[in-house]
Amino acid sequence: MAHNPSDVCEMQLNGVSEVMDLLHIDVDIDMMKGKPGKEDLLHSRNVLRKQRNWERQLAAKKSKRKEEKQRRKLNREQESAGATGSPQFTKRVMKAITKERLAEAQRTGLKLCVDLSMTDCMSDKISVCLMQEVGRLAGQLRRMYGSNKKAARPFHLFLTELQEDSRLYRECVRMNEGFLNYKIDITEESCLDLFPPEKLVYLSPDAEEALETVDADKVYVLGGLVDESIQKKLSFSRARELNICTVRLPIDEYMVKKNNTKNFHSKILAVNQVLDILLTFCDTGSWIDALQAWFPQGKGYVVTQDESSAKSAT
Repeated sequence: MAHNPSDVCEMQLNGVSEVMDLLHIDVDIDMMKGKPGKEDLLHSRNVLRKQRNWERQLAAKKSKRKEEKQRRKLNREQESAGATGSPQFTKRVMKAITKERLAEAQRTGLKLCVDLSMTDCMSDKISVCLMQEVGRLAGQLRRMYGSNKKAARPFHLFLTELQEDSRLYRECVRMNEGFLNYKIDITEESCLDLFPPEKLVYLSPDAEEALETVDADKVYVLGGLVDESIQKKLSFSRARELNICTVRLPIDEYMVKKNNTKNFHSKILAVNQVLDILLTFCDTGSWIDALQAWFPQGKGYVVTQDESSAKSAT
């Protein structure tokens, strides 16, 4: 039977349409199969989160095992050296001993803060002079950390109100190798944010009361200023602003003025010099020994063995 050409054309078009519909359905099904739903996404995120948590826990365990292994090795070497009567340690062992001692200080040591909120007050001179003063303070902080590393009983040190965008922070990073790895708590917070005010004791050369002993329950604060600063009573004013008690090193009690050609006498010390004095006092219990060892001769004072004569001379 002969077909009308128009019917044949219509049948062909219908066939093509059906095929296209089938293809469209298949494509939609494939796309639906390949596209994850919300539940799948949540499941994947949970799996990823658990994986990351597991990796962090694993890394922490490995680090803890490594530290424990190093500690045991260090103890064995110390015992071995003690048995021979000649404790000669390698640089690596000494570095490990220092690291462990500083870590212990951060857990149980006496606390000392360097208040760096006043670095903008150091100079009203041109920027070149300001940068020189900032550089000197960065050097003092380096020497301070060096003294603390060598101490038998180091302090737990804090650098407070040190802003990451400040000149001092940049100079510390530039000048002091490994500064960001120092075993020091570096924070933009103030000492009042970290400790209750009744525990804080601000050391200032302008305070009336002398420091008699170092109290483990107190937190001592030093003003982070270059000692050449000509501005007076900055640390004392800062302590009054914070409403915390002030004390001074017992220079008047144990030292007398020494005659010199310039007739120069100063009780203002760099932060590293104050720390050296405190460390020695904590080791010896003697202010005379501490001041004799670390008070700079150029400041125009000398230690006297007679406490009464020191008081009368001042």
